Amino acid sequence: MQKNENSNVFKASWIYDEAPESIDHIQIKKKYELFIDGKFTKPVKGNYFDTINPSNNQKIASVAEASDEDVDKAVKAAREAFLGWSNLSGKERGKYIFRIARLIQERAREFAVIESLDGGKPIRESRDIDIPLAANHFFYYAGWADKLAYAFPNRTAKPLGVVGQIIPWNFPLLMASWKLAPALSAGNTIVLKPAETTPLTALKLAEIIQESGLPKGVINIVTGAGETGASIVNHPDIDKIAFTGSTGVGKYIQKAIAGTPKKLTLELGGKGANIIFEDAAIDQAVEGIVNAIFFNQGHVCCAGSRLFVQESVADLVIQKLKNRMETLIVGNPLDKNTDIGAINSKKQLQTIENYIKIGLNEGGEIYQTKCTLPKEGNWCAPTLFLNVSQSHRIVQEEIFGPVLAIQTFRTIDEVIEKANNTPYGLSAGVWTQTGSKIFHITQKLNAGVIWANTFNKFDPTSPFGGYKESGFGREGGLHGLSSYVKFE
Repeated sequence: MQKNENSNVFKASWIYDEAPESIDHIQIKKKYELFIDGKFTKPVKGNYFDTINPSNNQKIASVAEASDEDVDKAVKAAREAFLGWSNLSGKERGKYIFRIARLIQERAREFAVIESLDGGKPIRESRDIDIPLAANHFFYYAGWADKLAYAFPNRTAKPLGVVGQIIPWNFPLLMASWKLAPALSAGNTIVLKPAETTPLTALKLAEIIQESGLPKGVINIVTGAGETGASIVNHPDIDKIAFTGSTGVGKYIQKAIAGTPKKLTLELGGKGANIIFEDAAIDQAVEGIVNAIFFNQGHVCCAGSRLFVQESVADLVIQKLKNRMETLIVGNPLDKNTDIGAINSKKQLQTIENYIKIGLNEGGEIYQTKCTLPKEGNWCAPTLFLNVSQSHRIVQEEIFGPVLAIQTFRTIDEVIEKANNTPYGLSAGVWTQTGSKIFHITQKLNAGVIWANTFNKFDPTSPFGGYKESGFGREGGLHGLSSYVKFE
């Protein structure tokens, strides 16, 4: 273990002595405090929890646990900052948001390594997808800050006030940017809570918020588990809750704020249908299937976890898919060659393993890759199930792991009925070389986001969100900005 001049900071190389991705210059503190009113603050009750590296189950750092009193301090700081921030010209607000985006870019490698250490995702995904997209969201909404009058013509848009934002563990920095950037652009102030298993990039973001010169209290970051989130939801001086996470917690939040004037947007679970027609470019479609379900270990709310293949090409697609799965590298998230990293937590691994057992008990035919999994940490081999039906739990329930359920179909009407037969309505994918077929089927699928001949592609300008138990409201684009304003 290497200690530098700051007695509270250790080089991250103590976590991986021989990591393929050099991390000698990435500094991770032994202990992290809450970020309230522009400074790092010790928790009132003095409680801390450990954040764990899921690839080896070693402790990375201690993180402050926010109590009701801490949340109240954060909300008060946000309320005090609101008048000044909301009255600042859009041009000036945009400069701060743009500066945050630039600082994320400048420290992109640091963010990518910490994201992979704390969350288990492959460094290639953190480096090439998560961090650039996070910066791009800040850039995009920096541009809208002085153009609200053009965004909403013939209406006067005003900020909502103090916003409570609760984000998940699967895309920590990216989900923070999805919520923070539009809220800031519209003139709101914020209390943000990252997931308890992946708090480090949000706290690293707090450091660059300080460096950006953003007025104190505009963004406050409180860490903790469900109790901390509940404190935010139930605080009487918060004007809006924005939540991304499980459907169960989303329903709790909806009940908790019923009868209050608080606004609410929910981005919840999904069970995305990925549909392969016989005229699809098969090799391209197989790559799309792999990306749809094995990207980020399947820890993706919009994952294509249900695969529908037209009967005439089913055997070919499944064989090619199995062959491609055998080439996937499961292992050290910091190795740039890794395709599938560690499952985020022991708890989530247990959930996935339980669903695999359920699938077997339901009569599903399982196929798992023959890879050798590391002895330490949380790992799951890429998995698919054949011989499943609409009534099977692994078809209907969100697993949130690298597990794919495969069914076949004959006609368009049949696959539309099967694809829509789910309590969720977040995402879908369609693979065909016939443009008219794409337009026909996408009009009939009950999903908020539908990709054609690709999957899991995101852009700051495009709205994202779902229907039914996948939640309501949109993030990204003008739709995402409108979630943070009221009209007068």
